[in-house]
Amino acid sequence: MEKYTSLKEKVYNAVLQEIISGKYQPGDILNEKKLIEKYQVSKSPVRDALIALCADGVVRSIPRYGYEVIRLTHGDIYEMLQYREFLESGILQKSYKRFGSAEIAELKELNKSCQRDDVDPIQHWRFNMDFHVRMMELCGNDFITMNVKRCMSRLLRAYSQLYWNRRADRLLSHDTKHHELIIADLERQDPAALAEDIREDLHDFGGFTGF
Repeated sequence: MEKYTSLKEKVYNAVLQEIISGKYQPGDILNEKKLIEKYQVSKSPVRDALIALCADGVVRSIPRYGYEVIRLTHGDIYEMLQYREFLESGILQKSYKRFGSAEIAELKELNKSCQRDDVDPIQHWRFNMDFHVRMMELCGNDFITMNVKRCMSRLLRAYSQLYWNRRADRLLSHDTKHHELIIADLERQDPAALAEDIREDLHDFGGFTGF
């Protein structure tokens, strides 16, 4: 069972990576048979990986045809960022007293990776995910944590696509410059400032101007 799960994850990650990198474009059709041949695995892990990609909003199933790569519109990105704002800001304003010196130190350590400019945009986004997901975990609500993680996984593709259209002089760390303010708000236990800085952090999404 463990080997099967790892095969499914291998296919899932490989397909997602090729969508993020632009090898598969929005509107392209993924075919089970071709993926089986490409990754040299059986039908089950390929099908289950595609089902998982459907659940994460990356592709959609077209019966008897294949799986279409979904196009993310500016409206989609706006809605996901708004969703994250409501979840993250809401739970932090209720749970900020859970953050003591140990939790603050952990967030500061995670934020060090978010300030690196020597990584690609995909790795940078994963560091950013680590920071936000851990912050949600520390709030103690597993359901919100799961949904923030899922939403950020879906936003990875949008972030990487926006990155290639951004100004060449815009550093990756610019997108996470509000993390230090968020940590300071938690240290001061200032829920109003937290709400504002979470919103400003989301405004820095890959130079996206629609939020």
